[in-house]
Amino acid sequence: MPAAQPQNPLPLWLITLALIGAAAVTLLTSQGAGTSAIPYSQFQQLLDDGKVTKVVVSGDSIRGTLSEKLPDGNDNFTTVQVPPDLATTLAKHKVEFSAVGGAGPLGTLLSWVLPPLLFVGVWLFAARAMGGRGGMGGGFGGGLLSVGRSRAKLVAETDVKVSFADVAGVDEAKDELHEIVDFLKKPDEYTRLGAHIPRGILLVGPPGTGKTLLARAVAGEAGVPFYSTNGAEFVEMFVGVGAARVRDLFEQARKTSPCIIFIDELDALGRARGASPMGGQDEKEQTLNQLLAEMDGFDRSVAIVILAATNRPEILDPALLRAGRFDRQVLVDRPDKSGRVDILRIHLKPLKLADDVKLEDIAALTPGFSGADLANLGNEAALLATRRHADSIAMADFTGAVERIVAGLEKRSRILIPKERRTVAYHEMGHALVALAIPGTDPVQKVSIIPRGIGALGYTMQRPTDDRFLMSRQELEDKMAVLMGGRAAEMIVGDDVSTGASDDLAKATDIARGMVLRFGMDPGLGPVAWDTEQGNFLQQPGMFWQRRRYSEQTAHEIDVAVRNHLDTALERALEILRGNRAALDTGAEALLAHETLSGDEIPRPTPVETL
Repeated sequence: MPAAQPQNPLPLWLITLALIGAAAVTLLTSQGAGTSAIPYSQFQQLLDDGKVTKVVVSGDSIRGTLSEKLPDGNDNFTTVQVPPDLATTLAKHKVEFSAVGGAGPLGTLLSWVLPPLLFVGVWLFAARAMGGRGGMGGGFGGGLLSVGRSRAKLVAETDVKVSFADVAGVDEAKDELHEIVDFLKKPDEYTRLGAHIPRGILLVGPPGTGKTLLARAVAGEAGVPFYSTNGAEFVEMFVGVGAARVRDLFEQARKTSPCIIFIDELDALGRARGASPMGGQDEKEQTLNQLLAEMDGFDRSVAIVILAATNRPEILDPALLRAGRFDRQVLVDRPDKSGRVDILRIHLKPLKLADDVKLEDIAALTPGFSGADLANLGNEAALLATRRHADSIAMADFTGAVERIVAGLEKRSRILIPKERRTVAYHEMGHALVALAIPGTDPVQKVSIIPRGIGALGYTMQRPTDDRFLMSRQELEDKMAVLMGGRAAEMIVGDDVSTGASDDLAKATDIARGMVLRFGMDPGLGPVAWDTEQGNFLQQPGMFWQRRRYSEQTAHEIDVAVRNHLDTALERALEILRGNRAALDTGAEALLAHETLSGDEIPRPTPVETL
């Protein structure tokens, strides 16, 4: 690691100001000691009386020595000459007269030096304000001259405390990166047969899955310097600044090779050129071009590995992903059940757990949770146990923490009128009974009518038995029927429906559109993928608009097919609840009385055959 930088010396402008002040004090002292300023008329009188022994004339200023002391005890004097004609006239009328001299040596010095010094001081202050603390500091132009310097943080090899033992749930990604660690430790062994290690490794995955942690673990295992930066730190308003920072980063990395450069949020820097319909942006494109040039110009003998992370690989420039730059893309996905157990074992190790807590049960409650979500889950459970003044964290605390993360904070202060409360009770019991009546659906763990979060007036929690990566058409239809169970219950017990099913309808519609547009599961439209938009890890569309690739007639058929799937799901839910009306009434009354029912307390409906 480079040696520590010495402390910044005093700024040059401060030293200059101190020297000028000292000169001014010396000049004032030398002129003012034992000297009296007298009017010019008094000087003429002393001259006529023969009391002036010595005179020095400098312009209008006259300095001299008297043969006797003045009343103030000084025998040296100074005065300013008045024009002779005016002096004669004033003396004739016996008027005391004097003149005011010019700036003098001190005034001349200050008038020539102080304005430039003041300008330099203001310029330096503005430069610091624009340049911040980075860069050279202390001297002239520290802020402005450091604009093009990299802001990457250099972490010494001894300061990286993270290892692969601290990373769990991504075993395949760890195995892939073990080779990088071996190369950084023993580069000669890998190059003896002519092979070379991949220059760049792109960690791809949803937010919170541990991409940054994995990069730090690689640095910790390899024991090499670790440059950490963010893609947004290269993007500036001024053209060329980002490219200069990229050059400076790689120049620093070459001096400390072997090392690792980690660029988080690569999509902020590496967005595809020309993708925006509004045209390109010179600064971003120049910065990306410089990064491409640096990665392509690497000396194979220089052991520098670039790790980058992104959760939006679909918007990256293709030139970044070609062989020779980011050769490998390592998927860091959400962990499966066994991976969640391993992650929980790490994050829950410092917590004091009760005897009834089993990591397998917590992992079963948290399908789809990332590593960051699981770490937050442990903290939330600890807070819940603290609030109830418990000696340890029980399984009930973890269940409550899952509910809080998934559904939101309880809103017991939100008081519903009796009619609304009854509607919510039937709505949630409708979901639960349909889920229990259809074989193969996820078991119902809890039903509650306690408001949570921003808009949830109640919730039905199902507990998956296994992690699922594929779903059949039948399973999707079952899921839609369960979602329609709340609306079906409202239709059975009342003449009207409420807005409480808005979220259920949105989710069911998404499933139906996926079956028709992407999965080719509608017999009428055939096995055609009408919507080929690539999804991303954020589950958001890549563009605000997308060109439609089918005719108006096909669009009409798609709309009809989606509506038919939803109508079928609603009719199926209605049929189940009509056949179990007694269980629906009993369950709703129990919910109104107790507000929350566990899976064992819900009335058992009559199972129905799969359609």
